[in-house]
Amino acid sequence: MVSPEIRTLDESDVTDWLRALFAGFHLAPTVSAEEAVQRAADYELARTRGAFDAGRCVATFRSMPRELTVPGGAVLAASAITNVSVTGTHRRRGLASRMMAADLAEAKERGEAVSILIAAEYPIYGRYGFGPATWYTDLAVDVPRAATDPRYSGAADGGRVDLVTPAEVWAAGPALHDRVRAVTPGAINRPKDWWEETTGRRQFASHPWTEPFFAVYRDAGGRVDGLVSYTAVNHGRMGRLPETEVSVKQLIAAGPAAEAALWRFLLSLDWVTRVASGRRAPDDVLPLLLGDPRAARTESYGDFMWLRLLDTPVALAARTYGGGPASFVLDVHDPAGYAGGRFLLETDASGAATCTPSAAPADLSLDVSDLACLYLGDESATRLTALGRAAEHRPAAARAADTLFHTPRRPWCPDVF
Repeated sequence: MVSPEIRTLDESDVTDWLRALFAGFHLAPTVSAEEAVQRAADYELARTRGAFDAGRCVATFRSMPRELTVPGGAVLAASAITNVSVTGTHRRRGLASRMMAADLAEAKERGEAVSILIAAEYPIYGRYGFGPATWYTDLAVDVPRAATDPRYSGAADGGRVDLVTPAEVWAAGPALHDRVRAVTPGAINRPKDWWEETTGRRQFASHPWTEPFFAVYRDAGGRVDGLVSYTAVNHGRMGRLPETEVSVKQLIAAGPAAEAALWRFLLSLDWVTRVASGRRAPDDVLPLLLGDPRAARTESYGDFMWLRLLDTPVALAARTYGGGPASFVLDVHDPAGYAGGRFLLETDASGAATCTPSAAPADLSLDVSDLACLYLGDESATRLTALGRAAEHRPAAARAADTLFHTPRRPWCPDVF
């Protein structure tokens, strides 16, 4: 049997590639000419791969340049992997592995310090050196039980919440998001096409768009500090009692006043008995804004953005650390050879760091996929050691690593990509 050919795309391949992608994700395989043309213009075809068997696309893979915010506020050049699929007729032939290997090698060559992705299935990506670096929680608030102030009529800090149009979101949203991601480890930049699809400026039959409600929070000076989009479904009047559910599509805030005001606005809407939060940070403050935090029930909780280091010294030197001046030697095992080695991490009183190759004895050794879990501050070296996934080579090395890598809030990636 001849192995399928793996190659990057020409514009003439895009329709067939999209059909394979849609089939892989169990979507209707209809591709309009308009969408094919637009996707060809959006995608970097040199970073878009397909596996072709007898002229037909049977596997898909794409990566995009992104900026990843790390603890301390610096941004790293990242390769964001997406649209990975293998048609059911061609599974277990190593197609995804071949495409992954090619993409990681090119990302390393381009100088992208990390690769990131959202794993559709947990067991797939650890073999390639990825580890879950951020998690999420999805909450549902039982509004009648939430014990919020029924007389709430707006922010008490001089700010205000206003419903706005998609055009106003297009104008104000990108600048607000850039402020939010600068202080949110795990966040990535949103390109122009993200905002076009969010505001309905671009629509495709494969991704139907219905205009949601948009609201912004403006501080006392009129600056937009928060944005929420949501939908509402009225389930009727059960026994003449209204029963409306609000589902949040996104909520971002540049500060606690904006965040609290937008949640209280949603919770105070007439007839609303349930607010579904959508994917939120794993330590989101929403429950604690309620008079009864138990009214916020966890609907789901899980891993979200996975990360793979490609340049360990660059990645480790980019973020800041806790615990004051420190010197710590990590031995990193990477079978693929991109990010492995022994490295001396030195930090100063401000948390700034340098990272250089070293021949000194290691304090802690671990696989590159486990270092990925630690990198943004979400995992515990002590826990990894207890699981046998990290090894201490001096007493209390795992505890010292936890002091270094810990962050005050858990990292969060608000966006699917």
